[in-house]
Amino acid sequence: MKAVLKSYRQAPRKVRLVANLIKGKTVPRALVELDVLPKRASGSMKKLLMSAVANAKENNGITLADLFVKEVRVDQGPMLKRSMPKAHGTAHPIHKHTSHIMIELIANAQVESGKSKVEILETPKVSKKTALAKVKAAAKPKAKPKAKTK
Repeated sequence: MKAVLKSYRQAPRKVRLVANLIKGKTVPRALVELDVLPKRASGSMKKLLMSAVANAKENNGITLADLFVKEVRVDQGPMLKRSMPKAHGTAHPIHKHTSHIMIELIANAQVESGKSKVEILETPKVSKKTALAKVKAAAKPKAKPKAKTK
């Protein structure tokens, strides 16, 4: 039960912030989190997740409540290379990044029977504030150690 979105016009590092939030959660829980997330990629990710749910329902007859997000993979797509005119007649390169997104779902029965080795991370209900805090924490650069001075 997969769904793939190719050549999505946003940088993969930005899309991965959203992808990592829904990985390992139940589908209804992931849909709620995507609704309150103020990231541009959350709308496309929700649409792709609903497409994977429709594939599961049509092909295997599995309902939405019985599904978990097994894997969300965001790969780099083709880069559009453009240029911007700058001072003294020079041109500076502009790279417009694209992403390939793949979502794979797994049924609840497969998780319980041990057919797939997936850790399901169940968390309590998330408010809008905590969802924003998670995104901000994931986006912060790691602090560099301070150099010792004499």
